[in-house]
Amino acid sequence: MEFIHDRKSNILFSLYGSKVNRIKIHNKTLTLTVEEMYQLLDGEEKAFSGEICFNNCDVDLCKVLIFNKTLGEGRFYGKSLCLQDFINEYVDSEFEIITEGYFANTTTYTGWLWVDEKSPVSAIMYIWNSGDMVYRVKK
Repeated sequence: MEFIHDRKSNILFSLYGSKVNRIKIHNKTLTLTVEEMYQLLDGEEKAFSGEICFNNCDVDLCKVLIFNKTLGEGRFYGKSLCLQDFINEYVDSEFEIITEGYFANTTTYTGWLWVDEKSPVSAIMYIWNSGDMVYRVKK
Protein backbone atom coordinates (compact mmCIF):
# COMPACT_ATOMS: atom_id res chain seq x y z
CA MET A 1 0.00 0.00 0.00
CA GLU A 2 1.15 3.53 -0.67
CA PHE A 3 0.47 6.60 1.45
CA ILE A 4 1.46 10.10 0.30
CA HIS A 5 2.69 12.43 3.04
CA ASP A 6 0.68 15.67 3.04
CA ARG A 7 3.19 18.30 4.14
CA LYS A 8 0.35 20.47 5.50
CA SER A 9 -1.18 17.95 7.91
CA ASN A 10 -0.20 15.38 10.51
CA ILE A 11 2.51 12.83 9.81
CA LEU A 12 1.04 9.47 8.76
CA PHE A 13 3.81 7.30 10.20
CA SER A 14 6.30 7.78 13.00
CA LEU A 15 9.85 6.74 12.19
CA TYR A 16 11.15 7.04 15.77
CA GLY A 17 13.38 4.00 16.32
CA SER A 18 13.15 2.91 12.67
CA LYS A 19 16.39 1.55 11.25
CA VAL A 20 17.19 2.47 7.67
CA ASN A 21 19.11 -0.52 6.32
CA ARG A 22 19.19 0.33 2.61
CA ILE A 23 19.33 3.57 0.64
CA LYS A 24 19.10 3.79 -3.12
CA ILE A 25 18.66 6.49 -5.72
CA HIS A 26 17.11 5.78 -9.10
CA ASN A 27 15.59 8.26 -11.59
CA LYS A 28 15.56 11.11 -9.03
CA THR A 29 13.74 8.96 -6.47
CA LEU A 30 15.48 8.41 -3.15
CA THR A 31 14.29 5.26 -1.38
CA LEU A 32 14.96 4.44 2.27
CA THR A 33 14.16 0.86 3.28
CA VAL A 34 13.16 0.53 6.94
CA GLU A 35 12.59 -2.42 9.23
CA GLU A 36 9.68 -0.73 10.97
CA MET A 37 7.56 2.38 10.73
CA TYR A 38 4.76 3.01 13.15
CA GLN A 39 1.15 4.09 12.74
CA LEU A 40 -1.59 4.67 15.29
CA LEU A 41 -4.64 2.64 14.24
CA ASP A 42 -7.76 2.41 16.41
CA GLY A 43 -5.81 3.62 19.44
CA GLU A 44 -3.09 1.00 19.02
CA GLU A 45 0.41 1.41 17.61
CA LYS A 46 1.08 -0.91 14.67
CA ALA A 47 4.51 -1.58 13.13
CA PHE A 48 5.03 -2.08 9.40
CA SER A 49 8.11 -2.68 7.28
CA GLY A 50 8.46 -0.82 4.04
CA GLU A 51 10.04 2.09 2.22
CA ILE A 52 9.96 5.85 2.27
CA CYS A 53 10.32 7.30 -1.22
CA PHE A 54 11.25 10.90 -1.92
CA ASN A 55 10.22 11.74 -5.49
CA ASN A 56 12.06 14.36 -7.51
CA CYS A 57 14.96 14.32 -5.07
CA ASP A 58 17.90 16.62 -5.78
CA VAL A 59 20.71 14.39 -4.53
CA ASP A 60 23.22 17.25 -4.86
CA LEU A 61 21.37 19.07 -2.06
CA CYS A 62 21.28 16.02 0.26
CA LYS A 63 23.91 15.63 2.96
CA VAL A 64 24.80 13.41 5.90
CA LEU A 65 26.72 14.69 8.92
CA ILE A 66 28.53 11.96 10.86
CA PHE A 67 29.99 12.56 14.30
CA ASN A 68 32.67 10.64 16.19
CA LYS A 69 30.34 9.69 19.07
CA THR A 70 26.80 10.26 20.25
CA LEU A 71 26.08 13.93 20.80
CA GLY A 72 25.87 15.21 24.35
CA GLU A 73 28.92 13.24 25.48
CA GLY A 74 31.53 15.98 25.69
CA ARG A 75 33.51 17.41 22.77
CA PHE A 76 32.88 15.96 19.37
CA TYR A 77 33.92 16.34 15.77
CA GLY A 78 32.65 14.92 12.54
CA LYS A 79 32.45 15.06 8.79
CA SER A 80 29.96 16.03 6.12
CA LEU A 81 29.30 13.75 3.14
CA CYS A 82 27.13 14.18 0.12
CA LEU A 83 24.42 11.52 0.12
CA GLN A 84 25.93 9.52 -2.75
CA ASP A 85 29.29 9.30 -0.94
CA PHE A 86 27.49 8.22 2.23
CA ILE A 87 25.66 5.47 0.32
CA ASN A 88 28.93 4.23 -1.20
CA GLU A 89 30.99 4.46 1.99
CA TYR A 90 28.48 3.10 4.53
CA VAL A 91 26.94 0.21 2.58
CA ASP A 92 26.64 -2.21 5.51
CA SER A 93 25.55 0.31 8.12
CA GLU A 94 22.17 1.09 9.67
CA PHE A 95 20.84 4.54 10.44
CA GLU A 96 18.43 4.57 13.38
CA ILE A 97 16.06 7.54 13.26
CA ILE A 98 15.57 9.25 16.63
CA THR A 99 13.97 12.54 15.54
CA GLU A 100 12.37 13.56 12.28
CA GLY A 101 11.62 17.03 10.95
CA TYR A 102 9.63 18.14 7.93
CA PHE A 103 9.64 21.66 6.53
CA ALA A 104 8.62 22.59 2.99
CA ASN A 105 10.87 20.53 0.68
CA THR A 106 13.35 19.52 3.38
CA THR A 107 13.32 16.43 5.57
CA THR A 108 15.79 16.03 8.42
CA TYR A 109 16.45 12.81 10.28
CA THR A 110 18.66 12.82 13.36
CA GLY A 111 19.78 9.58 14.88
CA TRP A 112 22.45 6.98 15.38
CA LEU A 113 24.66 5.39 12.77
CA TRP A 114 25.46 1.74 13.51
CA VAL A 115 28.56 0.36 11.77
CA ASP A 116 29.58 -3.25 12.35
CA GLU A 117 29.47 -4.17 16.04
CA LYS A 118 30.79 -0.79 17.22
CA SER A 119 28.94 1.65 19.49
CA PRO A 120 26.71 3.99 17.51
CA VAL A 121 27.66 7.54 16.60
CA SER A 122 25.30 10.45 16.00
CA ALA A 123 24.36 11.35 12.45
CA ILE A 124 22.07 13.85 10.74
CA MET A 125 20.58 13.22 7.29
CA TYR A 126 19.29 16.14 5.22
CA ILE A 127 17.03 15.30 2.27
CA TRP A 128 15.71 17.77 -0.30
CA ASN A 129 12.94 16.83 -2.71
CA SER A 130 10.23 18.74 -4.56
CA GLY A 131 7.96 15.77 -5.27
CA ASP A 132 5.81 13.63 -3.03
CA MET A 133 7.09 11.75 -0.02
CA VAL A 134 5.50 8.30 -0.26
CA TYR A 135 5.34 5.59 2.40
CA ARG A 136 5.25 2.12 0.80
CA VAL A 137 3.99 -0.35 3.39
CA LYS A 138 4.58 -4.06 2.99
CA LYS A 139 1.75 -6.28 4.12
